[in-house]
Amino acid sequence: MEKAVGDLIAGITVGLTVIPQSLAYSNIAGLPPQHGLYGSFLGCFVYIVLGGCRAVPAGPTAIASLLTWQVAGGVVEKAVLLSFLAGIVKLLMGVLGLGFLVNFVSGPVSSGFTSAVALMIATSQVKDLFAITVTGDTFLQQWISIFRNLHSAALWDPVLGFVCIALLLLMRKIGMTKLGAKSESGPNTRQKVITKCMWLLGTCRNAIVVVATGVLGYWLVATYGHSPVRLMGVIPSGVPVPQLPPFSYVRADNTTADFVDMVSELGSGLLVIPLIVLLEDIAICKAFSDGRTIDATQEMIALGVAGIANSFMQAYPGGGSLARSVVCNGSGVKTTFNGLYTGLMVILALQFFTQYFEFIPKAALAAVIVSAILFMVEYNVIKPMWRAKKLDLIPGVGTFVLCLTLPIELGILTGVIVNIIFILYHAARPKFSVEMLKTEAGVEYLMITPDRCLMFPSVDYVRRLVIKFAASGSVPVVLECTHIYSADYTAAKSIEQLTADFHARRQPLYFYNVKPSVCSIFEAVAKPEHFVVFYEDEELDRLLAADDRLAPVKQPPPPHHA
Repeated sequence: MEKAVGDLIAGITVGLTVIPQSLAYSNIAGLPPQHGLYGSFLGCFVYIVLGGCRAVPAGPTAIASLLTWQVAGGVVEKAVLLSFLAGIVKLLMGVLGLGFLVNFVSGPVSSGFTSAVALMIATSQVKDLFAITVTGDTFLQQWISIFRNLHSAALWDPVLGFVCIALLLLMRKIGMTKLGAKSESGPNTRQKVITKCMWLLGTCRNAIVVVATGVLGYWLVATYGHSPVRLMGVIPSGVPVPQLPPFSYVRADNTTADFVDMVSELGSGLLVIPLIVLLEDIAICKAFSDGRTIDATQEMIALGVAGIANSFMQAYPGGGSLARSVVCNGSGVKTTFNGLYTGLMVILALQFFTQYFEFIPKAALAAVIVSAILFMVEYNVIKPMWRAKKLDLIPGVGTFVLCLTLPIELGILTGVIVNIIFILYHAARPKFSVEMLKTEAGVEYLMITPDRCLMFPSVDYVRRLVIKFAASGSVPVVLECTHIYSADYTAAKSIEQLTADFHARRQPLYFYNVKPSVCSIFEAVAKPEHFVVFYEDEELDRLLAADDRLAPVKQPPPPHHA
């Protein structure tokens, strides 16, 4: 019973959050507002069955909405097909176990991307805050357009918008306040009740502002026959009839784009959007897992099926939202069944309340987005990143700048590529420990210890350094292979060349502690008489004693001077 009540409260509370969010996020995606609501109920139902985290209400997100706008350009048919194809990509990634691809988006790249997206989303709302026309696909292009058109800004739209932003931030602060928290005895009953009421005020702040400004818009129209601020306009009522996603559409120039044309136009977004949605969702799952293991494959399958199902309801791509998850977790959610109540609330809103949504001012919805986006800019990671590893700032700052100057999907892809280059460079440049040691018999030898595996990016570098270290003298060289857990054919060929080089210069080279799996790879290529392996220190004494290359060389007599 306790679980049922917890899920009911959480589902209703999230429903009050997701309805105004969905209307606002549709605006970010450049789509009619109803399409945000269309993607806010069926995904919740799917996640109940397939999802693995109780605090992830599936639906539209700010990042997915911005990416949809960048990729689909506000064309409904392309956005719906994008949901379908992105869902298939996520499903295939789950079935084929390709979740490791998410790991290539590192923390710095993710922070740079998220911060850039936050600024772009805030920029996209300037047009509704000031009631002006804004054009451009990138951050810079949009701000150039804003400054050109700012002279035509309306008066009451920005007034209403900034008042709403101030109220939303104030209610957020109130909701985070906890009375009696610093008291030794803890909060009393009265303080607990007041704290809960303040939390509810902060949690439902979006719904409160949207409803209040909607009532204001209705009163203005009813009283004066028009509104001094721009309103949303008519929204179709009712739940959409399930239908196949569109596989063609008519362009603005009256030419028809078939399925191949649409896929070509969606381009890299078919990979970037699923990747980013999964990254965001898995991060949320980890944050609210309460110590439980997160099955990334299950999440991919759940979000993939949800995306495919949503496309039949004419919705655009979505996923897990951190803002909704915070509300859900704070409302006492117990299981994924809370999604049932959230989905039902959205259906009720579509069926009975869309006629009232037309009176909601656009500036109020823009305020909802801006007040939430302000806290997505991850400037707080710069200092710890600088202290930990300064090089991490390069992919982070690079991704941030590229996402603001290029189409955002190219920005994130470039950031990932830069990150992979860093990984490959690190793999290609292993560190070495070089020591001059003596055996029990007193014979000196050079011990060289690489700190990682030998794979094709690093083999030439390793070979050059070993030869360089060995060239400083004629003592025997021992390559300590404890840290070499794997190798490939290219590494084996390099070892063959290395042993041949040492044999030609008559300098002993031995391999110590080679893993059996690695040894079999090296032995398949290198000559047996050149590739000498030992596992005990005593063996080294025996090998050195038996090596005729270490026999003292007779020096010619000094020249006799008369």
